Amino acid sequence: MAKAIVIGAGFGGIAAALRLRAKGYEVTLIDKQDKLGGRAYVWKRNGFTFDAGPTVITAPFLFDELFELFGKNREDYVKFVPLYPWYRVQFADKTFFDYGGTLEQTLENIRKFEPRDCDGYLKFLEHSQRIFDIGFVKLGDAKFDTFMSMIRCAPDLLKLGNWRSVYQMASKYIKSEKLRRVFSFQPLLVGGNPFNTTSIYSLIHFLEREWGVHFAMGGTGAIVDALERLMREEGIEIRLGEEVTRIRSTGFQPVLTPNHKNGLKTHATVAGVTLPNGELLEAEVIAANAEPPWVYANLVDKKLRRGVAARRIDSTVKPLKYSMGLFVLYFGTTKKYPDIKHHTIILGEKYKGLLTDMFDSKCLEWKDLSIYLHRPTATDESMAPPGCDCWYVLVPVPNLQGGQDWQEIGPKYRDAVIDYLERTALPGLRECITEDFYVTPEHFRDNLNSMHGAGFSIQPTFDQSAWFRFHNKAPGIEGLYFVGAGTHPGAGMPGVLCSAKVLDRYLPPLKPETRNQKSESMTNPE
Repeated sequence: MAKAIVIGAGFGGIAAALRLRAKGYEVTLIDKQDKLGGRAYVWKRNGFTFDAGPTVITAPFLFDELFELFGKNREDYVKFVPLYPWYRVQFADKTFFDYGGTLEQTLENIRKFEPRDCDGYLKFLEHSQRIFDIGFVKLGDAKFDTFMSMIRCAPDLLKLGNWRSVYQMASKYIKSEKLRRVFSFQPLLVGGNPFNTTSIYSLIHFLEREWGVHFAMGGTGAIVDALERLMREEGIEIRLGEEVTRIRSTGFQPVLTPNHKNGLKTHATVAGVTLPNGELLEAEVIAANAEPPWVYANLVDKKLRRGVAARRIDSTVKPLKYSMGLFVLYFGTTKKYPDIKHHTIILGEKYKGLLTDMFDSKCLEWKDLSIYLHRPTATDESMAPPGCDCWYVLVPVPNLQGGQDWQEIGPKYRDAVIDYLERTALPGLRECITEDFYVTPEHFRDNLNSMHGAGFSIQPTFDQSAWFRFHNKAPGIEGLYFVGAGTHPGAGMPGVLCSAKVLDRYLPPLKPETRNQKSESMTNPE
């Protein structure tokens, strides 16, 4: 049987493993952590269940598809429930906007701030739908492996004004500054600055409108558990606590190509991977859910860096722009805060200046923060002991290119965040906080192999999207594919799940004779 190896067990890697298994491959999934999930890791402490990061489900059908590949129903494994509001957006003056729900609920909330923006919002929504129809429905799982693939879709994107930023698009239709922020903050959830992320990502709003926002009972970890059960039922081998040290290849040789300045490019074919103990696993297909910049820097020969993004890894002329980092404080409270919604976004007064400092200057803000506060016990009380609440607060911070020493400042920043929460949302927090711990960008670098500790890989700017992003099929390395946040279409649950769907564009189901054929031993591996 033809063999496939998946490196990294985040949602992109799990989805890739299932899709490859459905095609007939013998699949091995490898991850350095002791649990599945990648960024969707789970900590359990004294009755509290802490989901590490992703919690917002906006396209549940993408999970349904993974079970349907094997004739099964996702509902039999994990339950999703709709939320309202999707988010409560709180401003510096303590006013708030309940974002989401039905169209009429949205318009009712808009009227409270600026009645004249209702008509503008409807136009904004219509524009978001047109971008969604192209950017998600048509291109979300499309191949962008040639420049012509980009050229073919350019006319549609140009008509939709993709040169504008998400914030500029919201401002085109909406006059209230507070509402402009409400309808443009979404890129922050996938690692982008609303003020320079291409307006293609405005499709997120219609995606939310189309399917709503859901939560998995038991937390995001319940989705991981459900997918693990499915993988084991379908015979996928799962190897945890092991890290791939090399992607091995055969046929490592120069090939003639008239487009290259020297007339030559280097080409190879994957043969398998090496583990720290020297063990060699063979494979005809390798899907890397690891960060592409990290893979190119650590797992393959430098001569095999092909594609516009891969060539920018060490560039000093046009270096890659990485997403912000994340400081995430997890904690329980020995009392409940019933007025706090499941998802709350607190926007500071500074806002644009904060984002400029964080993304461009790499400066760390200590007082005027913008944060995402997650309270899963608003929906599922089983995630905390009786009478308690479970939380995390996600604070965007500079990635490690900013030079901050988190070993030194981490405890002080933890205290600054608690002070901020007490002032803005959780009075009396210090008296009732329990089981608290935090992670910094160093966690993303050391445990998730994220370059510069970026929370969401590279930024979703125009010149780092679609063909300009890391290609799903690695150029020049036959049999190597990328899934996850750093490749097309990008970060977030829908993005990484769609990246695994792109594999279907490249790899047809195996023929019966191939399914039963044993893999030949590797010869002359690189």
